[in-house]
Amino acid sequence: MAIIFNADEILQAAEQIERNGAQFYILAADRLTEFGGVFRKLAGQEEKHLAVFQKMRSSLSAAEREETAYDPDNQSSLYLKTMADREVFNVYEDQTKLFFPSISVANIIDIAIGKEKDSIVFYVGLKELAPENIGGAKLDLVISEEFSHIAVLRGMLMGR
Repeated sequence: MAIIFNADEILQAAEQIERNGAQFYILAADRLTEFGGVFRKLAGQEEKHLAVFQKMRSSLSAAEREETAYDPDNQSSLYLKTMADREVFNVYEDQTKLFFPSISVANIIDIAIGKEKDSIVFYVGLKELAPENIGGAKLDLVISEEFSHIAVLRGMLMGR
């Protein structure tokens, strides 16, 4: 049996991914001062994505917030929260260990690229799970911007 998520649950998970991403980039900016401006810009873009998802979520109807299946233990919502917090920008992992002096700038940028790829995979999957009216065009825009983050990060690697 497939789990069907409502639009509210999906957007909550997307919001959390963007919060976690902004936090990651702020830590990276503090650690890698030579690229601080770029990382802060990426953090700002993640915060803009958060605002897009918050706006989408605030405009949901009551029907779009209703449970799609009997879920007395709120397992579907917990599943999405776990995916957002562990699979993309892992908030349970000590983010500061990513920024020890022994880790190279290239390694941190590679980690960021991997996290952006994971975000894209999540959002593409989200489009498949989401009801039609969730705003596919807005999701496409966020996905496109996540791709542009990879290009920016790759450019940072190439410029080193």
